[in-house]
Amino acid sequence: MTLRVLVADDDPDIAEVVAFGARMTWPGCRVTVARDGAEALARFAAEPPDLVVLDVTMPPPDGFEVCQRIRAESRVPILMLTVREATLDKVRALDLGADDYLTKPFDHLELLARLRALVRRAAGPAAAPGDCFVRDGLAVNFAARQVTVGGKSVRLTPTEYRLLEELVRHAGTTLPHHVLLERVWGSGWNADPDYLKVFVRRLRQKLGDDAANPRYIQTEWGVGYRFAGG
Repeated sequence: MTLRVLVADDDPDIAEVVAFGARMTWPGCRVTVARDGAEALARFAAEPPDLVVLDVTMPPPDGFEVCQRIRAESRVPILMLTVREATLDKVRALDLGADDYLTKPFDHLELLARLRALVRRAAGPAAAPGDCFVRDGLAVNFAARQVTVGGKSVRLTPTEYRLLEELVRHAGTTLPHHVLLERVWGSGWNADPDYLKVFVRRLRQKLGDDAANPRYIQTEWGVGYRFAGG
């Protein structure tokens, strides 16, 4: 199957760099470029992509709103591009459903590494049929990559799912922050301190897990996280 990539950025040079990188990484992939938020949403609706790269500051609607509207109907991997250094802007992008962000100017090799990691995460590792995890109302079917709580389906992004899978496969064991970042986001990956917290918060919200008294994802302050039980 041909990989489809949507790149939305009003800077033609940046858009071309991202498009070139995608074609170098996946020869034969189809890259669509949008110059503003409205065109990005229109192209997304016309031909849903397998990977989305959004500039935060493109003409309206901006990347934040486009990300939010895409995430409301799709679990497609989303990488945000931003020139902003403020942590709150990055946290906002992640809270709206982005899987990753990259600050401009960026290293081309880092961009390619981030894109490859997003696609790998979306595909996920192979799992044997019937391989699943069930505990306290939560069920994770690894082969189908499906999650339910109390029998109701929970819609997770690829990154959220990979984080949950890593936690439940090591239930009862505290996984340090750097271990989770490496296993979910990739080797050598560095992030702001709040990065992992945002994804854990998103997971808890979707699982109906109370952060003050969690029954699923527990915090080991200053160390990492663990899934309850063993």
